[in-house]
Amino acid sequence: MKILVTGGTGYIGSHTVVELQEKGFEVVIADNLSNSSIEVLDKISKITGTRPSFEKTDLSELETTRSFFSKFPGIEAVIHFAAYKAVGESVNLPLKYYRNNLVSLMNILECMQEHDIGDLVFSSSCTVYGQPDSLPVDESAPIKKALSPYGNTKQIAEEIISDFCDVSKMKTVLLRYFNPIGAHESALIGELPIGIPSNLMPFITQTAIGKREFLNVWGDDYNTPDGTAIRDYIHVVDLARAHVTTLERLLNESSDEKTEVFNLGTGVGYSVLQVIRSFEKMTGMKLDYRIKARRPGDVEKVWADTQYANKVLGWKAEKGLDEMTLSAWNWEKNLESLRTR
Repeated sequence: MKILVTGGTGYIGSHTVVELQEKGFEVVIADNLSNSSIEVLDKISKITGTRPSFEKTDLSELETTRSFFSKFPGIEAVIHFAAYKAVGESVNLPLKYYRNNLVSLMNILECMQEHDIGDLVFSSSCTVYGQPDSLPVDESAPIKKALSPYGNTKQIAEEIISDFCDVSKMKTVLLRYFNPIGAHESALIGELPIGIPSNLMPFITQTAIGKREFLNVWGDDYNTPDGTAIRDYIHVVDLARAHVTTLERLLNESSDEKTEVFNLGTGVGYSVLQVIRSFEKMTGMKLDYRIKARRPGDVEKVWADTQYANKVLGWKAEKGLDEMTLSAWNWEKNLESLRTR
C-alpha cells in the first residue's frame, strides 16, 4: 500500500517512514525541508534498503498540494506530521503557526476528499490538555485553553478534522503524544533542529558535544519535587511504531468510530534535572547547565495515562529513559564524526 507521510524527513516523520518501510509499505514523502534535511532520505535508504519517493512541497499552498496529489496517484492513507512545532517561537510568531499548521491541514483534507482517500493519522500533542487538573491525564480530560499558539493549532486542527469526518467518509485517529526524544539505534537519523534547539534533548547533546556553551534549564521554581518541569518522555522509535499500528487499525477497518483519540507516552513523568542525570550517568559526562526564568507557554507538569492505547491499539512503549538519552548521544556523536571528516 502507498502511504503519504507529510513532514516525512523530520524527526518523528523519518523514524515513522523507517518503520513503515520495514513493514512493507510504499512511502511517499511531502516536506518543504524548513526544519529538516534532504540527506535524511539517504539515511532512510541505508537503514531500510529502500529510498522513499519524495517531493519538496509547500502544503500551505492549495494548488501546489493539488499538484502533488495528482503526481502521486494511488495513495491509500495519510500520516500528517508537517507543522511548525516550537512552543516559544509560536508565542512570538503566532500568525506563522496559524497559517502554516492550519491551512496545510485544510489543503490536505480537501485533496484527500478529491482523491477518495479515506484514512488519516494525525500528529496531535499533549499540549491540547494545557495544565491538566489531575495526573496522569487520559483522553477524557477536558481540553483547556491553550498556553501557546502552537498548542492552539493542535486544538483547532483536531476540531477541523472531527468536523470534516462528520460530513465525509473519512476516518481519523488523533495521536496525542507527549515528549519524543532519542534516536534510531543505527544513529543515522535523529532530532536535528535548525538553529538553537527549543527542545531539551538536542540542547543537552549539543552542549555535551561542544556546540553550545551551556544548557539552559527554564525554571526551577515549579511545584515539582526538584523545581523543574516534568514531562512524559517517549523514545521516538516507540512513537513511530505506534503510528504504524494505528495506520494498520484504520486500514483494517477495526473501528466503527469516525474519529478516535489516543495518548502516546510511557505513563511516567521525569523532570528536566532527572533527564540531565540520566544523560550524565549513561555517558559519564558532566553537563554545564544554568537556571533561567520560565519560558512563556510552558506547562508545569504533565504525563500520560496510556491504558487506552495499550488496550485498544495493543501498543506499549518499551524503551526507558536511559536508553532514550544514550541513543540521543550516539546520534549526536555520529553527526559530529560526519562533520569533522
